[in-house]
Amino acid sequence: MEQQTLALATEADFTLVALFFRASFIVQLVMVALIVASVWVWTIAFTKFAMFRRSRGNASAFDSAFWSGEPLDELYDQVADNPRSASERVFVAGMTEWRRSLRDDGALIPGVQQRVDRSMDVAIARESQRMTNGLNFLATTGATAPFVGLFGTVWGIMRSFQEIAISGQTSLAVVAPGIAEALLATGLGLLAAIPAVILYNKLSSDADEIVGTFESFADEFSTLLSRQLD
Repeated sequence: MEQQTLALATEADFTLVALFFRASFIVQLVMVALIVASVWVWTIAFTKFAMFRRSRGNASAFDSAFWSGEPLDELYDQVADNPRSASERVFVAGMTEWRRSLRDDGALIPGVQQRVDRSMDVAIARESQRMTNGLNFLATTGATAPFVGLFGTVWGIMRSFQEIAISGQTSLAVVAPGIAEALLATGLGLLAAIPAVILYNKLSSDADEIVGTFESFADEFSTLLSRQLD
């Protein structure tokens, strides 16, 4: 009996591929969903890292142009038709409202300061939404993936117990493959959840930092316009 048990344990294939194909359809479906979620998490992360890098570079370049001493009307004429960065879009939103508030006689329509501020706030809100778009998926994956993996594990263990009851054998060599298949689902759930939580925290912090630079720029620009009004 011991030799038979040892033979079964030796013949069992515990590679990840073998465990996947030996699992039941429900457990396989859970594993595939977790693998897809993990791949999508990293796709979003790399996309956001590249976006944030470009945003920082473009913001730095625009700040240099903004504070270079060039007249704001000339800078506006250069970027108004095709603003390439978030900072330029915020600037264009404010300057567009400023120009719309100019009368033919050169006077300003009352309340221009408030309208300019609101226009830039709306532009910043759009950029913030663009920055954080997709991060909710990371948060959702980080919160639910362990439980999805646990569901696959519970389902796989139930199936293993059913097979044990049918076969009447309770040796470790018989139980181990089914338990290993079930636990693989939990492992994949953690593999998807842990990076998702870490990346969500990092990217959310970076997005808040970048949006903060837009808000600081809007405040500085609003201060310049208020001097013109005074």
